[in-house]
Amino acid sequence: MSGPILRDAATFEVFRNAVDGLADELAITILRTAHSQIVASSMDFSAALCDRDGRTIAQANTCPVHLGSIPDAMRAVLDAFGDEITEGDLYVLNDPSLGGMHLPDLFVVAPVFFEDDLLGYVVTVVNHSDVGGWSPGSMASQSTSIFAEGIQIPPSRLRHAGVLNETFFQLVLRNVREPDLMRGDLESQLAACHAGAAGLRNLAARYGLAEYRALVDELLDYSEALVRDALGHAPDGVYSFEDQIDDDGLGSGPIPFRVRITIEGSDITFDFTGSSPQVASALNATSSFTRSAAYTALQGAMGADIPANSGFYRPFRFVIPEASILNGRRPAARGARGLVAYRIIDLVLGALAPALPEHVPAAGDGGPGSVALGVTEPDGRQVVVWDFFMGSWGATRSGDGNDGISPLGANMANIPVEEVESSGHVRIDRYGYVPDSGGAGRHRGGLSLVRDLTVLCTGATMQIRSDRSVSQPYGLHGGRAGAPSRNLLDHGTDRERLLATKPFLAVGQGATLRHVTAGGGGYGEPFERAESAVLEDVLEGKVSIEAAAGDYGVVIDPGTRAVDSAATARLRQRHSERRQS
Repeated sequence: MSGPILRDAATFEVFRNAVDGLADELAITILRTAHSQIVASSMDFSAALCDRDGRTIAQANTCPVHLGSIPDAMRAVLDAFGDEITEGDLYVLNDPSLGGMHLPDLFVVAPVFFEDDLLGYVVTVVNHSDVGGWSPGSMASQSTSIFAEGIQIPPSRLRHAGVLNETFFQLVLRNVREPDLMRGDLESQLAACHAGAAGLRNLAARYGLAEYRALVDELLDYSEALVRDALGHAPDGVYSFEDQIDDDGLGSGPIPFRVRITIEGSDITFDFTGSSPQVASALNATSSFTRSAAYTALQGAMGADIPANSGFYRPFRFVIPEASILNGRRPAARGARGLVAYRIIDLVLGALAPALPEHVPAAGDGGPGSVALGVTEPDGRQVVVWDFFMGSWGATRSGDGNDGISPLGANMANIPVEEVESSGHVRIDRYGYVPDSGGAGRHRGGLSLVRDLTVLCTGATMQIRSDRSVSQPYGLHGGRAGAPSRNLLDHGTDRERLLATKPFLAVGQGATLRHVTAGGGGYGEPFERAESAVLEDVLEGKVSIEAAAGDYGVVIDPGTRAVDSAATARLRQRHSERRQS
């Protein structure tokens, strides 16, 4: 269609909400049709809409650290197939060197045509429960090469002009431990792509092709303008921060991360020079994943309703060293790279704390912990039982850290106890909060979570991914660090031992694991916390009477369970005098 383009604010707002709603429809489709626990319950997936040039228009309210990688995946597909793209095609990839992130994250890209014109693309990303390799779940930190991690798929045509490449499909399924689960989750991605394609065509029919494309351009420009306006309110300057991951799973010791952020007007540059070279284990990220984590951190810090699309990315500039843990070089292993994203988020937020003090929280739990149990059934069938485990957030300038919530970069959920137990291979014996684990502060960090499980089968393997045991979540402005994470094998017995944060081990029937997340960091001086807030924490079992006095200077009578105001005043006065001396 041609002719003058006449738009008003109402038309633009209706269009913006329409594409946002359509992106969320993709996510709901995956959630309702997926087969595996890791997708249907833990919600480790993402979805987005792109225009004909591969620019992101809208993304679902799903896993943020996936979504900033979609432009790279689209570029890889367009570079591989270009003008060969036809209606009814379907493309897949997972190769980190060719648009992917790590092998379990499988991208599905569906081109959408309207009146014989390429309208755009629907993109879905699902973390599949297994893609082969030596370790059940395909994400063991101990992998030292991508060739050990599973099947690598460069940008490939799964369907051409509506015809499925069954040979290719069967080749992929033959290389994974649970082909029925992969087929089910992949078909959920295809269902979402079908729903997204129908929605995009409806939008093009409603507005006309020329108007639709003009509205897309305006939406991207709108996001860029909002980001630049937010950056323009931050003080110009150079902001640096350092953080670390405890180890690489192979005994490396602490792995450093460094960032230098320059805000100049409405532009922002992230320079990660000085961060660790790529490591021997599977923690290495792609540059797209690093950028995605930085986008996530800044969007969280801004706290504004800014559409996350390709316009959002325009003010960003990056310096990411080659062959570093943030930009691994093939054949670096990538399976456990998720921890890197969460550390980048903490790193970026730590640097931005002086520039955006009202918006930046103390550090949270450090990212989802995971336990993957690999089981071989008597008939030889391979089963992977996943348990993803979210902890809590750090405190903010305005309030306590949230307890029992997904970290900023994940937007995932803990798998319900009943679902973990449904396989019959494990039993959950305890699930709850850990008192005195949130970092003390004027506002308290979120509490650690604990999950105890017992292995009910024989001959299993267990792979754990966790962190923040050595490098505890930092507090801000006088707030204290959150409690460290812990993994205890056979706790409470004479065989009890403290495991490393990223072990892979064989476990027998009756073995137990206590998995504890780190607590969130505190914000502000603990002795400035309101007496009533400390008392409420004690009454709710979040803080002990001993910690109330030792960490906050609030004396609570154990009999009446009321604040002893006179004793509290004396204790806080002595603390104030010690600080001034």
